[in-house]
Amino acid sequence: MSGDLKWNKILGAGLATAFVILAVREGTSFIYHTEAPEKMGYFVDAPEEAAAGAAEAVLPPDWGTVLPTADLAAGEAAFARCQACHTVNAGGANGIGPNLFGVVGRAVASHAGFAYSDAMTGHRAEAPTWSLDALDEFITAPARDVPGTKMSFAGIRDTNTRVNLIAWLRTQGSTGVAIPAPDPSRQPGAAPAAAAEGAPVAPGAAEAAQQSGGQAGGAPVSGASPAAQSTTQTSAQASPDETSSQNSLPR
Repeated sequence: MSGDLKWNKILGAGLATAFVILAVREGTSFIYHTEAPEKMGYFVDAPEEAAAGAAEAVLPPDWGTVLPTADLAAGEAAFARCQACHTVNAGGANGIGPNLFGVVGRAVASHAGFAYSDAMTGHRAEAPTWSLDALDEFITAPARDVPGTKMSFAGIRDTNTRVNLIAWLRTQGSTGVAIPAPDPSRQPGAAPAAAAEGAPVAPGAAEAAQQSGGQAGGAPVSGASPAAQSTTQTSAQASPDETSSQNSLPR
């Protein structure tokens, strides 16, 4: 009998424990009732994802103007975020990314010993060399410029930071790449100024100017039709009687 009661006690304790666990779980879910939020997460405002046509066109940097005045110290500081994947010293080893010594002006996907992605090797057809513009576009948003690239870096959206970084990279083995001449078409306000110079003249403005600057004495207006010129000349020539009557009026 004592043996049977022992096992009964063990089974009873197990059942009681299970009952307590179920009771606590159900009671907790009843007391702390939660509902799913209407909106998940937080909205992140990304200007580059705006509707097509809504974003204002951004001119590429005028390298002839910005490179001579770039902040090289700031460019070197900006490179700190690249050091996890790249080296920049002469003969430096490849890391997660290729060595960047002499990258400005270097052929795309050409550094020896580095296994480039298919996307990057295919990018050579579009941009054969790492020109200043090509580097600027790639550093802005690598995945957007070269879809499928292995580079997971999100990019640098600030133009001044990119300019300083590229200017500093040029000093690391690429000083032979000449600084281009300033390009007025890339300077701020170039497009609006050109549009203002070529703005069409308002309809009727030229005719009004000609009429206001016409000769006295009823000279015909340049460009007027023959009938209009005849009417102008007729009205300008008064008959002798009309002239005599006008002169006899008291003054």
